[in-house]
Amino acid sequence: MERALILGSSGGIGSALCDVLGARGVEVTGLSRSRHGLDVTDEASVADQIGALKGPYDLVFVATGALVIDGASPEKSLKALDARALADQFALNAIGPALVLKHCVRLLPRRGPAVFAALSARVGSIGDNRLGGWYSYRTAKAALNQILHGASVELGRSHRELAVVALHPGTVKTAFTRDYANHNPTVPAQEAAENLLRVIDGLTAADTGRFLDWQGREVPW
Repeated sequence: MERALILGSSGGIGSALCDVLGARGVEVTGLSRSRHGLDVTDEASVADQIGALKGPYDLVFVATGALVIDGASPEKSLKALDARALADQFALNAIGPALVLKHCVRLLPRRGPAVFAALSARVGSIGDNRLGGWYSYRTAKAALNQILHGASVELGRSHRELAVVALHPGTVKTAFTRDYANHNPTVPAQEAAENLLRVIDGLTAADTGRFLDWQGREVPW
């Protein structure tokens, strides 16, 4: 890997990915809302920021997202559903990465191996949902998974060595999960980044369209 683009580079996992890749000698480009003004919910912002870049990139990683938006916590029941909170989750966690992918296609090599990865979450799995609740976040991540899977089919025709994947990082010790880890074991962001990159390092075009966890294991759709 020679060049990588990290979207959400100021967040816990995004900044750790930049650090680990940089230590490997990879040329890393990072974009974030706080440092560069990238707003993935605004296509004009996405087009402007990504349009200024020149490819190709061996890795494009979308590490944007949020569990709590404008104080709206994950729902414990249907009674807590709120239309605005649901729309906000879709805008940031599903539509945002989709817009990034749309505008990043030109930065991905048509020849040679490459990876487009986005942070998903195991709670976005329909097959693994045994607890219910968390409606907005779960469904936004499920939508993201479908977008990535569909894109893997389309791009498989034009970018034959590209792997498009959804990745579950585990429960990472960041501000994102601070109030919601419960009794789940957490790992530092750098360790999570190393785990994710270990999975990415082993990907080939045969893996495109998959939903994998930080150990490289399949997560049910």
